[in-house]
Amino acid sequence: MRGRNLAWILVVLSVSATRLEAACIEPAQLAHSAVSITRYFDEAERAAHPGVIGTSGTAWFLSPTTIVTAEHVSTGMMLTTEWKSLDISEGDDTRSMPARVARVTGRGGEKLAVLELQSEFPQARRAAIRTVPLAPEDQVVTLAYPDRRPRVVGGRFVKYGEDERLAGAALLEMFDGNDRLAVDHGASGAPVYDCGGRIAAVVTTVITQSLPGWSGRMRTSTPWGTPNVLSVPIQALEEYSEAR
Repeated sequence: MRGRNLAWILVVLSVSATRLEAACIEPAQLAHSAVSITRYFDEAERAAHPGVIGTSGTAWFLSPTTIVTAEHVSTGMMLTTEWKSLDISEGDDTRSMPARVARVTGRGGEKLAVLELQSEFPQARRAAIRTVPLAPEDQVVTLAYPDRRPRVVGGRFVKYGEDERLAGAALLEMFDGNDRLAVDHGASGAPVYDCGGRIAAVVTTVITQSLPGWSGRMRTSTPWGTPNVLSVPIQALEEYSEAR
């Protein structure tokens, strides 16, 4: 079994059909709160990473000029404290605007990146922040952008990580019907909401296993009843003044 960061490396850009479903929240409640973010590399960056033209992930609004994502997303995009162009998409509406890293926050192995936008994103909606930890079996929902298309996926909180490798992580079981890979490439940075619409965690990693198949090794999710997504608890933002 292995973990895999969900930032999607863009070798060939593609889109999938939009599917919005959720367990305990109406999708309309989540409108304008999360977006797909993509950074296309310049010539020098592409020369250093042959065959890769950019990278993509998910982010959500802390304010109209501030978005939050997983740290490995901003690192993969080579974002710094200098302004760099970022494509921000909500559904079919895509806008390019300068962005930079304002702060990296959190104390675990996985951290959160707070990104500053040079101008306000139209209709951006800040979701409420959950102030108390999740409890086992709490229902949760994420609005993520796998393949840069919005998808609302339901599931449950299983537990907080206890061993050294997973210490501090929030372990989730997320699925859409029988699809246990509904949260996948491009979903890193997605907000995880409780049933009251409050953000409780941020998606970072999908847990998969590789099994033998007729045409070689096959990537599959974990067994039913076990966690298949790792996330950073929203308490990692407590150091950042805007979240207080």
